[in-house]
Amino acid sequence: MNRLVGKPISITADKPQTTRNRIMGVRTTGESQIVFVDTPGIHASRDKLNQRMVAYALAALEDADAVMAITEPFRKNQSGPGHGDKLVLERLSASKQKALLVVNKIDTANEDQVFKTLAWFGDQGIFEAIVPLSALTGKGVDRLESLLPAYLSEGPQFFESDQITDQSERMIVAELVRQEVFRRTHQEVPYATAVEVESMVEEDDRLVIHARIMVERDSQKGIIIGKGGQMLKQIGQQARKKMETLLGMKVRLDLHVAVLKDWSLNPRHLARLGYPEA
Repeated sequence: MNRLVGKPISITADKPQTTRNRIMGVRTTGESQIVFVDTPGIHASRDKLNQRMVAYALAALEDADAVMAITEPFRKNQSGPGHGDKLVLERLSASKQKALLVVNKIDTANEDQVFKTLAWFGDQGIFEAIVPLSALTGKGVDRLESLLPAYLSEGPQFFESDQITDQSERMIVAELVRQEVFRRTHQEVPYATAVEVESMVEEDDRLVIHARIMVERDSQKGIIIGKGGQMLKQIGQQARKKMETLLGMKVRLDLHVAVLKDWSLNPRHLARLGYPEA
C-alpha cells in the first residue's frame, strides 16, 4: 500500500502480524480515487489482541469492492503455500468478493520459484488476476495499477484530493515507534509491545512528542531500554527521522518504557491502546 499511495503510512518489518489495525490509504488521480484498506493478516488467533486483529481483516473483506490477497514466492523445495495463506484461501473461497492475488517480493526469488507460485495459485481458480511484483523496486506495480479500476464500483469521492490516509497523526506517530521496535527486537518482545502517544505539542518550529512504549513484563522493558539505554535511543532516533520526513517538520521525541501487565489479554487495555472490538 505504501508503494501505491506514495507515502509510508503502513509500517513494515520482516515479521508476521506486523499490521494490527485496519488502515486506509487513498490514491487520487485525475480519473479516479481508490481507497486501499490494509488489514492484519488472517491467522490462527489465541489471545484477545490477535482475535481482534483477525476480526478487523474479516470485516474489511466483507466491505470491499475487491480483495487483494498478498503472498510471496515459494521458497526452494516448497511445493505449496503455508498455513496462513491456506487460511486466506479458505476465506476467499467462501466469500463472494472478487479477488486478485499479488505475489510480492519477486526480487528476492529466482524465476523458477516465482513460476511455481503463480502456477499453483492459478490452478485454484479463485483469483480474477494474479500479479507478480516487487513493492520495493516498483517492478510490476504499474500492471496492478492498470487492473484495479475495472474491479471497483462507481461512487462519490470520499476523501479530499490531497488526503492519503484516514489515520490521525497521533496514530501514525505511535505506529512509527512500534515499527522500530519490531525491526530491532525478537521473539515475543515485539508482539508484547504497544505504543501510547501521551502528548503532541507544537513549540516554536518543532513538534514535541511524548510517547510511552508499553510491554507486558519487566524483562521485556529491560530489552527495549537496552544496555545503557542504547536500544531505546536507537528506536527513538530512527522513529524521529521518519516522523520528520512524513510530517514535514522538526520533531523532538521523548520515549519512555512502562509495564502494563498482560495488556494483550485485557479488553479495557486493548481499547485504551487503540485496539477496540471490530
